[in-house]
Amino acid sequence: MPQGEGTAVALRPPRNTLNERAVGWWRAQWLLLTAVPVVPLAVLGALIEPARFWLLPPAAVLAAAGTAAAVLLPLWWFRTHRWEITEDAVYVRTGYFRQEWRIAPMSRIQTVDTVRGPLEQLFRLATVTVTTASAKGAVRIAGLDHEVAADLARRLTRITRDTPGDAT
Repeated sequence: MPQGEGTAVALRPPRNTLNERAVGWWRAQWLLLTAVPVVPLAVLGALIEPARFWLLPPAAVLAAAGTAAAVLLPLWWFRTHRWEITEDAVYVRTGYFRQEWRIAPMSRIQTVDTVRGPLEQLFRLATVTVTTASAKGAVRIAGLDHEVAADLARRLTRITRDTPGDAT
């Protein structure tokens, strides 16, 4: 689209970081995920003496790997994930090894949802999901302070209400 015609939305890095509590939320998720195989292996290894050699070492390796992942990965994710809302679009950058940058023009937004799972509630966080007409699916901003998420949902609702629809 030539300059001056319509409103072109450019791919650029979003400006906002997630809430710092997202690091603890991600760590809790990793530790819970790690506990699912480690606890049964450790309990069975403690109770079944002939199987200790086969159960306890894998439990220890999984526990060490899960703990290391819970300590390191959330810090990396926090530095990677970004978001921004302008009058024209929702910008989101996610991904760890393969980063994905997404733009949802306001004229394409269909719904805005705010979700707070049990762990998110514990950490006073929320996820805002912006559903668009894109075949790629919804744009999600996870790890927001729950009050910021509520304000963001209200702002997006206002902006999309005031934005003419895209006929394309």
